[in-house]
Amino acid sequence: MEGQGGDANRLMAGNFHQTNINSLRRNREEEEEEHESRSGGSDNIDGVSGDDFDAANNPPRKKRYHRHTPQQIQELESMFKECPHPDEKQRLELSKRLCLETRQVKFWFQNRRTQMKTQLERHENSLLRQANDKLRVENMSIREAMRNPMCSNCGGPAIINEISLEEQHLRIENARLKDELERVCTLASKFLGRPITSLPNSNSSLEFSFVGVNNNTLPSTLPLGQDFGMVSISPPSTIRATNSSNGFDRSIERSMLLELALAAMDELVKMAQTNEPLWIRSVEGGREILNHEEYKRTISTSCIGLKPNGFVSEASRENGVVIINSLALVETLMDSNRWSEMFPCVIARTSTNEVISNGINGTRNGALQLMQAELQVLSPLVPVRLVNFLRFCKQHAEGVWAVVDVSIDSITQTSPSFLSCRRLPSGCLVQDMPNGYSKVTWVEHAEYEESQVHQLYRPLLSLGMGFGAQRWVATLQRQCECLAILMSSALPSREQSAISSGGRRSMLKLAQRMTNNFCAGVCASTVHKWNKLNAGNVVEDVRVMTRKSVDDPGEPSGIVLSAATSVWIPSSPQKVFNFLRNERLRSEWDILSNGGPMQEMAHIAKGHDHGNCVSLLRASGINSSQSSMLILQETCTDVSGSLIVYAPVDIPAMHVVMNGGDSAYVALLPSGFAIMPDGHSDDSDNQRVNGSLLTVAFQILVNSLPTAKLTVESVETVNNLISCTVQKIKAALQCES
Repeated sequence: MEGQGGDANRLMAGNFHQTNINSLRRNREEEEEEHESRSGGSDNIDGVSGDDFDAANNPPRKKRYHRHTPQQIQELESMFKECPHPDEKQRLELSKRLCLETRQVKFWFQNRRTQMKTQLERHENSLLRQANDKLRVENMSIREAMRNPMCSNCGGPAIINEISLEEQHLRIENARLKDELERVCTLASKFLGRPITSLPNSNSSLEFSFVGVNNNTLPSTLPLGQDFGMVSISPPSTIRATNSSNGFDRSIERSMLLELALAAMDELVKMAQTNEPLWIRSVEGGREILNHEEYKRTISTSCIGLKPNGFVSEASRENGVVIINSLALVETLMDSNRWSEMFPCVIARTSTNEVISNGINGTRNGALQLMQAELQVLSPLVPVRLVNFLRFCKQHAEGVWAVVDVSIDSITQTSPSFLSCRRLPSGCLVQDMPNGYSKVTWVEHAEYEESQVHQLYRPLLSLGMGFGAQRWVATLQRQCECLAILMSSALPSREQSAISSGGRRSMLKLAQRMTNNFCAGVCASTVHKWNKLNAGNVVEDVRVMTRKSVDDPGEPSGIVLSAATSVWIPSSPQKVFNFLRNERLRSEWDILSNGGPMQEMAHIAKGHDHGNCVSLLRASGINSSQSSMLILQETCTDVSGSLIVYAPVDIPAMHVVMNGGDSAYVALLPSGFAIMPDGHSDDSDNQRVNGSLLTVAFQILVNSLPTAKLTVESVETVNNLISCTVQKIKAALQCES
């Protein structure tokens, strides 16, 4: 007993000693927290974080405090508002700028986050105490009322225990379900643009019917009136985003996406319909420039959060009339395959990751889907923009539709370091016009990391001419005009009628595949698996890539080498385009011409402009002993830029194509040019002329064996080919200097 009593005494003494230590530790934590609150986060402990404490058995060590200067505190606070969790690179830059150690910066942010968390907890505790006091008062009043219950119908004394406990629970649950139903109906009304009656057959009481009511279910359908029929609404527990190929968090409810889509739609409509002072007309060129201050004050919904550090904004708006009705255009935009075919030079690849809503009654009104796209400018000096976005379609009136895109990176909590572009609410408003035409108002608004863009293309992108609304509308007009001409029974006067209608379709399909392969080889999109090379003899601005072509009937089998570069030329884009597409002048720059003239064997018009066409050229050598060859070429031009793509083709294969045969088995490797304005306006004071940004790209089969390895000679050959072609073009345009 004495031994047991001694052990008990020692145990109690140890517990008492440990209690004292814990009490001292808590007092010390409170003192440090109060000290941080008084100093506003301006003190920093050298070498010790706010979460570390000395061991209980060791004597406390005196900590050294450093008082930051007001300028340092201001910089730190400003950084904390933008990024409470800076990474190692940001902390290093901040420490160099403020003349602090990285550990001091790290611990300052730790202490500041702790202080912020403590303040929030105190505020929440205060609110909870107020709510608790309110509930206590209500509870006392209810208890007082229960002592003298009164009947609500007759006003007399009520009989105790006439309402069962189960019935009370059902009444409470029905009240909760009604509130939930009202919330869903309100959200659906915004989604559809029309009011929805939530309870058409219910009375004024809080209850539905007790029969068949389950605590975890909602009505499976909501009445929407005779115009819309019935739309299915899932219970809250099942409203989840499911397909998650792009990393989308499956636990996020679809209601969050719907609210994001509604906010983006409201912003798009305001951006499209509001003029000055939101959009200011530029004196030079008449472009519309977004007034960012007015945008932040009156339009911005901040639906995707603050702009990341190092990002710049680009915004543009364009109006145009196109030969397509609103329903056909909406169907094209909501189908990822048709969307990419309509804009082949802008979209490298696109896919629909999940369809959240197909629309109402077989229409696209209310269609909502998650999409992914790779957007491109045809130059190796401009990186491909990979965007994950939500696309929402809504009918605003008869013959008036709107389609809006908005990035979902803020919802998926993607780290800013992995983002190069964010798509703010962008899209188009479409209004029907007579004779199958439509008026389109296009808005493009994005934020991107400018440091990844070459200096040559920064003016072009900052004006919104690279990925902006002008390029989308111009491409849409050109493509719709091409479709109208191809569907017409009457051929253009300048087109040769020797080709049958089947041959025209087959030849256009082959040209489309050729152009798509060319674009994929310039920008290194994920259409093909390219491997970038870092060869020592290649100029820095020339991108050289390789890939293996195996089991593809549309390409020769072996090692394919792609090389592309972009240069500035002091000539207008139209002058450069007219020179390069002129078959009589082709021998001045093209080695495939064998130094002789080119003859156009076939011509298919794709627009009223002579530059929009598909041609079949025959190259004949100066000497009769040289063999002839055929070159398939597609040229297209609009106000946003021009494109010339060509590839040598086998003569027997082209005979099959021109007779309407399958073009999928014609092997070709395309080369060509992309021409865009340089983004600068005329300057009469400096006598500066408008220039062009010319992209030159070649794809060459360097070895017919897929197992072969690339040699240095092959890389040098294609590099010399690009350099020689650029020099010949400059010499022919008399702009070598």
